[in-house]
Amino acid sequence: MTVPLHVRPRPNIRAVVFDLDGLMFNTEDIFNQVGREVLRRRGKELTPEVLCQMMGRRAPEALGIMIAAHGLSDTVSQLIEETRVLFTALAAERLAPMPGLYELLEHIERRGLKKGVATSSGRGYLEAILNKFDLLPRFHLTLAAEDVRDGKPHPEIYLTAAARLEVEPGEMLVLEDSHAGTTAGVSARAVVVSVPNDHSRDQDFSHAAHVARRLDDPHILELLA
Repeated sequence: MTVPLHVRPRPNIRAVVFDLDGLMFNTEDIFNQVGREVLRRRGKELTPEVLCQMMGRRAPEALGIMIAAHGLSDTVSQLIEETRVLFTALAAERLAPMPGLYELLEHIERRGLKKGVATSSGRGYLEAILNKFDLLPRFHLTLAAEDVRDGKPHPEIYLTAAARLEVEPGEMLVLEDSHAGTTAGVSARAVVVSVPNDHSRDQDFSHAAHVARRLDDPHILELLA
């Protein structure tokens, strides 16, 4: 059970690091549709259990899980290209920021805190999405799949973020939407608030400091007060 924030000593937050997919943007909605279409073409169906295992992981790892779970003959490289084409077509019309994103960014900027993005996705994809919404210049740091050896749930990406932002992990607020990402942040000893989306809501977030409803949730703003 998560201990309410108001009964804990308030951490001294000096930086905020965001996950990208499903946390800042509704990309998990699009990835879910892409995954279902890829499997439909092969006479298969994407189950919530497999989706849960894939979420928050780097593309080769996530697609490897899909291949193994459904006994597909495709290679990871083949599925990466197929999903890229499908995602690009859908994202052109459907990609949107998650509720509260701009409000939270403005709040962080008023507080003068450092901001970063740490994603399991590739750098080209990360920068394309942030640039689409003119957000890339607003972040002090971006970390992508290429920047670490071990992907989430390993803590490497958040330990790297803390080091590059020149803060202790315990001075860094990590915002995540998946169990894998939450585990990565907690293992790095950051302060982690999980903000589940419709596809991750049933995952285990019991190890997070708090589970919020949206990015400008009062509990998140309280941590930055």
